[in-house]
Amino acid sequence: MKIKDLIDEAESLPVEERALVVDSLLRSLNPPESKIDEKWASVAKKRLKEVRSGAVETVPGEDVFAKIWNDRTQ
Repeated sequence: MKIKDLIDEAESLPVEERALVVDSLLRSLNPPESKIDEKWASVAKKRLKEVRSGAVETVPGEDVFAKIWNDRTQ
């Protein structure tokens, strides 16, 4: 099978299955490291707690991207 054929076949998969293929390929390039994963999980839990408690103010993603876009075009 040629690479182009493989890519075409992968692109024809449903979104969920394409995501699994991408995740698997990325993990093969950069295997997860448990120590790093534990640290990221700790940071994520801390941030979630801050958001839920109201200690930090969230910003809608649309606003963030609009600001980035506006900053780039000026």
